[in-house]
Amino acid sequence: MQTPLLHRHGREQHPLLVIDDFWPDPDALREDAAALRMQGIGPHYPGVRAEVPARLAETMRRKVAPLLAEHFGLDPAPRVSEAYYSLVTTDPAQLAPIQRLPHFDGVDARRIAVLLFLGHGAQGGTAFYRQRETGFESVDAARLERFKATLADGVAAHGIPEAAYIAGDTPLYERVAVYPGAYNRALAYAGNTLHCADLPPDVVLSSDPLVGRLTLNLFLFDE
Repeated sequence: MQTPLLHRHGREQHPLLVIDDFWPDPDALREDAAALRMQGIGPHYPGVRAEVPARLAETMRRKVAPLLAEHFGLDPAPRVSEAYYSLVTTDPAQLAPIQRLPHFDGVDARRIAVLLFLGHGAQGGTAFYRQRETGFESVDAARLERFKATLADGVAAHGIPEAAYIAGDTPLYERVAVYPGAYNRALAYAGNTLHCADLPPDVVLSSDPLVGRLTLNLFLFDE
């Protein structure tokens, strides 16, 4: 694992860690994902997922816990709340309205997402956004109702976004940062920041973990 690079983006200056050469054997993770049954989980993710084995998720937690304590102020032993192998598979024309917008993983800034890129080739990265009307780049409990009301008003005024993966500024959102993906690169960031996948137009949306845009998503929470 290389020395992590700390970035801060947007007006709110949220921290994000870029960690290259994250896992000692990323090919083994790809083979693990290929052996699992991946399926749709919930209405928000535009693809299929399979749970990461608990022992593997725990090993990863131990690996990143000191970094999260240093850069995010988490206790050295946050717990694993969720861990998935994930594949983006939904054709842009088939995206539900909620999948065409930036999202956040929860309203608690102490819920940290660790995203590990496991696909080869140009498969895009992760982008972060600001809601234009409010200026929010993150959503906590105090902001939630205003965020939702503003979003509803924006959709009423501008219509539902076209069926496509968001890729830059829109009438409702400004893009404030993009972090490219790379094989065996991990990104760690607060889950309550507004973000989404940043996909190149020619990305392969295969349901085969050894071909498609495979990531490992680890969510850690300090209660």
